[in-house]
Amino acid sequence: MSGILYVIPTPIGNLEDITLKALRVLKECDLIACEDTRRSLKFLFHFKIFKPVISCYSYNERYRVGRILAKLSCGKKVALISDAGMPGISDPGHILIETAIKEAIKIEVLPGASAVITALVGSGLPTNGFVFCGFLKKKSNKIKEEFFKFLDLEKTIVFYESPHRILRTMEICVEVFGENARICIAREITKKFEEFIRGSIVEVLASIKNRHKMLGEIVVSVYPKIDKNFK
Repeated sequence: MSGILYVIPTPIGNLEDITLKALRVLKECDLIACEDTRRSLKFLFHFKIFKPVISCYSYNERYRVGRILAKLSCGKKVALISDAGMPGISDPGHILIETAIKEAIKIEVLPGASAVITALVGSGLPTNGFVFCGFLKKKSNKIKEEFFKFLDLEKTIVFYESPHRILRTMEICVEVFGENARICIAREITKKFEEFIRGSIVEVLASIKNRHKMLGEIVVSVYPKIDKNFK
């Protein structure tokens, strides 16, 4: 009888982001596959969870899959976590989940913290449909190509960006979507200095240009269609 692979979201900033169900399952599992064992052990120790851990990150995930599946095939319960948020969303986990499905291993995905959904809902932009781009390409021309694909969609575009590239990316947004398209920058979500910067692209760009620097992880939401009722 095969075991169960639990996909468990972890806090994206505040340890209180964790759910009671996630804590219970982590305490009941036989092995925890995590992105960074050092970070995960601090999180687990905080909640007094003492279980064997194994690293499973972008550069070794394919190698680790066989070992983890062997445990699952023996009836073990394995939890998959990432450093923050839902595994598999711009984080390791997809390869393991895909392989487990092919091997007919039971998978249970727990609900929980997600930077993408939190930022989107808090942006005030339309949520009836959205496109998630993950981390953008590094080259400006590649970013423009990706943005142009979504220009005519009446859907909010959500992506991750780093503090040292946010100004350049905002300038590309102005070029592709226009100055008056609506945008929201969410940073340090659920942390002490959480902030949502909302407005037209030109307004938000002016706001961050006046800052000495921006810190923390950033989620950007932009609505490419101009809403004439928005002021």
